[in-house]
Amino acid sequence: MKFASLVLTGLTACAFAAGSTAFAQGYPTKPIKAIVPFAAGSATDQIGRAFAAKMSETLGQVIVIENKAGVNGMLGADAVAKSAPDGYTIMMGTNSTNAALKSLMKKLPYDQDTAFAPVAYLGSVPLIIAVNNNVPAKTLPELVDLAKAKPGEVTFASASTSQLVSASMMNSMAGIQMNNIPYKSGPAAMTDLIGGQVMMFSADFAVTLPQVKASKIRGLAVTSAKRSAAIPELPTVNEALGLKDYELIAYFAIYAPAGTPPDMIAKLNQAANAAANSKDLQEKFAPLGFAVEPGTPDDLAKRGARETAKWAKAIQDAKIEAQ
Repeated sequence: MKFASLVLTGLTACAFAAGSTAFAQGYPTKPIKAIVPFAAGSATDQIGRAFAAKMSETLGQVIVIENKAGVNGMLGADAVAKSAPDGYTIMMGTNSTNAALKSLMKKLPYDQDTAFAPVAYLGSVPLIIAVNNNVPAKTLPELVDLAKAKPGEVTFASASTSQLVSASMMNSMAGIQMNNIPYKSGPAAMTDLIGGQVMMFSADFAVTLPQVKASKIRGLAVTSAKRSAAIPELPTVNEALGLKDYELIAYFAIYAPAGTPPDMIAKLNQAANAAANSKDLQEKFAPLGFAVEPGTPDDLAKRGARETAKWAKAIQDAKIEAQ
């Protein structure tokens, strides 16, 4: 009886594995939900929607975007972490949700290191430090001088980790104090920057560059280590302020709930890489400074570990206290 029981158990396990593989091979058989943990119109939303559309062509099923913004992406990330690992819920994640939140929050409702299965790295984009046109500072050094002359009176907007940390890092390295005004979304912060309710905003090219080009705001510098081909006239923060170690890049990647079958992860990865390699998607985002970088899920896992350590140091150096 004992031997028969072991045989039955083994056969059951084999049948389950075979069934799981067959299920994965037929995947996807229905629409996939992609949660964007930031507001509509944000850089994550724009990039996520473009990738979702191209991935749908490869997968043969539509990918439906659901915006679930709040707490620097934590609300959307939490929803994905708690979703069934069946391949039908994914997240358009960022450095906020999958690297920095661990250091920004005293406690997360999920384990950032184990709650997600890496799917595919999409790419990265620098930020532009910009001011309202009525701010008297025409250059970044002039903005620093203004902040030194009026400590705490110069305001800056932030609606994501990269926006908060980029400005806070600059403040710390330049020895100035600005007043952070938190927003629920990047587009809302941009509206107030244009309207003069806030003086400075450091945000992704997707949000800032069109407004700079339209002369609705004034760009002062880019947060990358090198000037951007998308707007080469703007200096880097390092150039403008005579610094050496300032650099902050926002990145975007796809994650699934932990436990999602590897075969499904592989199909999603293949679709994401096909999208990244598509000429029309590259041409769409190249003017916004977005650099694609296809790779494997393992590549993303290793990058995630490096980025988590990098953002922890940046947040510590910027003297941002966990909330």
